Amino acid sequence: MGWVETLARFEKDVKRTDTGFLAIAAKVENDEKKTSEPPQKIKEILKEFQDILPDDLPNELPPYRMDQHEIMEEPCSKPTFRAPYPLSPMELTDMKKPIEYLLAKGLIRPSTSPYGAPVLFTTKPDGSLRMCINNRALNKQTINKKYPIPQIDDLLDQLRAATVFSKLDPWSGYWQIRMADNSINKTAFRTRYGSYEYLVMSFGLTNAPAKFQAEISHILRPLLDECVVVYLDDILV
Repeated sequence: MGWVETLARFEKDVKRTDTGFLAIAAKVENDEKKTSEPPQKIKEILKEFQDILPDDLPNELPPYRMDQHEIMEEPCSKPTFRAPYPLSPMELTDMKKPIEYLLAKGLIRPSTSPYGAPVLFTTKPDGSLRMCINNRALNKQTINKKYPIPQIDDLLDQLRAATVFSKLDPWSGYWQIRMADNSINKTAFRTRYGSYEYLVMSFGLTNAPAKFQAEISHILRPLLDECVVVYLDDILV
């Protein structure tokens, strides 16, 4: 059977072959200027629970929860150190803002650690720059911790009977897990403006995804596969 162009031809082909495929195309209006205000009830809920639904992280370290994130290295490992990469004037300008933000939040502190990773930048979808720490040398000698990351197909199977969803995304979830005291110095990174080390779990550490998955799965374990599915820092209710 060929392409179906009209409903009449579709009905004719089905009668002739007992088989048919129908595709319907519709024009979707995409007006970015159209925005809808959240219902008043939602606004009231957000206001009532603003202490747990903030617009930004508080200016303090997160509380101690389960285990802190510890970086365990292979025996006989030595501190990893790399000199800072050459950066463009634009990158140097963009480096100051995240460093000042992390310092103000108490998430990093000045460091004299023998460890030190260089900083590089990646481009975001909107064209702006994102500061990243190149922990490749440290990760190479870090002992991998095994924790199962859920399979997407398995999670989708859990949604088969659901019709209404609520999505939760923890604000900078990795930064809500404290570093173990004996591992803080290993997170050090070098910049033109000094060396700093993380007091919270930073992005780019080899065991960070497994650690976060373990933490969030432990917290939500009674609800998993009942009314909640979790993939790293994405929570679907």
